[in-house]
Amino acid sequence: MDVAAAVALARFGLGARLGEAPPSDPAAWLAAQLDKPDPAAAPHPDSAAGLAALLADRRAKRSGAAGGQVRALFRAAGDAESASLRTAAMPFRERLVWFWANHFTVSLRRPPVHAVAFAYVREAIRPHVTGRFADMLLAVARHPAMLLYLDNAASIGPDSPAGRLAGRGLNENFARECLELHTVGRDAGYTQADVTSFAAMLTGWGLDLQAPDPGFRFFPRRHQPGAKTLMGRTYPEGEAGGEAALRWLGTHPATYRRLAGTLVRHFIADAPPPDAVRRLAAVLHDSGGDLRLTGHALLREPAAWRPAQKLRTPFDYAVATLRALDQPADLLAVTTRLGQPWLTAPLPDGWADDAATWGDGELLLRRADWALAVAGHAEAFDAEAVAAATLGPLANDATLAAVRRAGSRREALALLLASPDFQRR
Repeated sequence: MDVAAAVALARFGLGARLGEAPPSDPAAWLAAQLDKPDPAAAPHPDSAAGLAALLADRRAKRSGAAGGQVRALFRAAGDAESASLRTAAMPFRERLVWFWANHFTVSLRRPPVHAVAFAYVREAIRPHVTGRFADMLLAVARHPAMLLYLDNAASIGPDSPAGRLAGRGLNENFARECLELHTVGRDAGYTQADVTSFAAMLTGWGLDLQAPDPGFRFFPRRHQPGAKTLMGRTYPEGEAGGEAALRWLGTHPATYRRLAGTLVRHFIADAPPPDAVRRLAAVLHDSGGDLRLTGHALLREPAAWRPAQKLRTPFDYAVATLRALDQPADLLAVTTRLGQPWLTAPLPDGWADDAATWGDGELLLRRADWALAVAGHAEAFDAEAVAAATLGPLANDATLAAVRRAGSRREALALLLASPDFQRR
């Protein structure tokens, strides 16, 4: 394996798998993943099934009966996604799926999200990772997971018929996070008045849990009447006004600059090279937010091919380890143990992916402890063979020497998995 192949597998992919040949043309292998259809290898219940389970559990709780439908659905979906990550044949595309899922965070810290969290990734994120950003933004805004997580399903126009009747009003959570985190960012110059106006545009965007096919529905009686203004632009009342505002935000130059910086930080370096950010922002701008073309542009960045620039997050580290050894595991339990519970970010800005966040000594010690536990279940593996297959030329002489001096196969494998070489991508 040459350096470019090792970087392709670790930096852009999810980590190499023992027994799989490295790509002979790494750049072409990655580029092809952007151009091929998504195999979507982890089928599981859709959001309608999740919402039906949520409603059933709520009714059971009110009647004093046992529920558990959401728990069973969530467990099955998590197992399917864990297996898919471990065996994914298009790992660059898979990395993009989870990158965008983190950008548009929903968190299991809100219990109702359990019902639709994996369906959200499958329905709102996965279909759009090589499409246009504005389409992904709109799919996210309408998805039950986001409507539940940031409370837009409960937002009612105070002057709407429903608002006057119930005495309830706006919830600005989604509008605020959409402006600050998902699109233009604070530097774009929007005001609190813009947040309130944008929230009013999105009133009536809710959930119908009673429908035969439960999911998103626009409720005109909950919508704040009248035209509304966002950052100097006026939009009509109704669902169309909110959609137009989202599409404008999704194609704003400030949005493209922020997205470019986030992509470069994730794939290249904690301190994003300004020239790389500028080039990706230009591709986004010129293509109308085409994420496939942006992915190709990322692959053309020379800095992206420099080895070992990024510390793997606990999620990345867990997936890479399980792929290297083809070991099944409860990924939510593993990532919780390592300090980054899957789909459970504490705040709407998602998980950071820089060394300053994950290089803490206590967190690294957790990795070493888990590596020893994993190695105990994989003593049949030869650590030098695993190093050759997963790191190739990225394994330095000191690491290989420590592996050779180990007193047992388990110790040798644990040393490899806990090494700085394996923990970087």
